[in-house]
Amino acid sequence: MKLDTLKHGFDPTSMPADSLADYWNPGVTEALKHQDWAKTDIRERIDLTAWQGFAADLPRDPYVNQRWKRMSWLALNDQGDVEDMGQCPMAQGGAFNDAESMADRLRYYDPLTREFMARPDVKAFVRAWARLWSIGAHEPILMQITGVRGEGSIDPLQGQGIHADGCKALSILVLNRENVAGGENHLYADKAGTQPLVDITLDPGDILHLSDDRLFHSVDGIEQLNSEAPFERFIIIINSRFVDDFQNRILRRHFPEAVLNESH
Repeated sequence: MKLDTLKHGFDPTSMPADSLADYWNPGVTEALKHQDWAKTDIRERIDLTAWQGFAADLPRDPYVNQRWKRMSWLALNDQGDVEDMGQCPMAQGGAFNDAESMADRLRYYDPLTREFMARPDVKAFVRAWARLWSIGAHEPILMQITGVRGEGSIDPLQGQGIHADGCKALSILVLNRENVAGGENHLYADKAGTQPLVDITLDPGDILHLSDDRLFHSVDGIEQLNSEAPFERFIIIINSRFVDDFQNRILRRHFPEAVLNESH
């Protein structure tokens, strides 16, 4: 199922706030309502080439081999503007992460750069994403640039397998996909994977929206197409409204005034 964004022919870096209402094709909202996932693209909304540049200087992930990552906790203020909430570790409980290197531990990462967060098309994306999911003021939003590069083959999930991220609102945007074979996304109705729903390969600029508390997902391993050049696949993950009690406890500790999804 392919849901294409509308082409309005404007500069995405100068998008006014009143354009948020039509940032997403109406089919995206309908698909989320009826099947809990939607695929579309935002190539007409952002400067994808500029965004790709921010994957070049990512620090290595200190917890996962062959992965690079930055992340920041964001929120809308009372005026609807995007603000950086400050430092807070990522915390995924074992119920949501099967990888020993990541589950039930606090993980600290460098924040997204000021240059990236200052971009008007980045701010417009976050505001439009929050509107799509009805995320209100002071609700923590986790935004990551993360990915893998190297030679040979790699499991981009590093042992997570079929999983959920422990939230209600989740979207995955592919920034680049160079010299890559594999990396196909799979959605399931159950964690065991006995009820497959759809298989999707995301190209740069494609975004997959998931009701993460209703579905499970995985992604295939990645291999080099051309053995003479390294592979590279970087994505943006943005999610909010956490159902993971471990993450919510840590959020409350760092952001006492935040609006959390603590009753679910």
